Amino acid sequence: MDQEYLPIACMQHERLELSVLRRIPLILEYRMEGQVRIEKVMPLDVATRDGAEWLKFRRNDNSGEEIRLDWIVSFKEVLT
Repeated sequence: MDQEYLPIACMQHERLELSVLRRIPLILEYRMEGQVRIEKVMPLDVATRDGAEWLKFRRNDNSGEEIRLDWIVSFKEVLT
């Protein structure tokens, strides 16, 4: 069973939502299955479900993923 959800800071949540709305790619560092992953992604949606908040994103190879926001270690916008 997953750990209890720990909400992220409001400012970070707003930045993620803005990235979704403006289609700004992210360099995303997150924990999943005991590993830390770093990859460039396109954020697609921020949603609340099952008592937690989730980020849905697409990788460059068009594969998709959804992670809990409290699994994110860090992220930064990729501005062109």
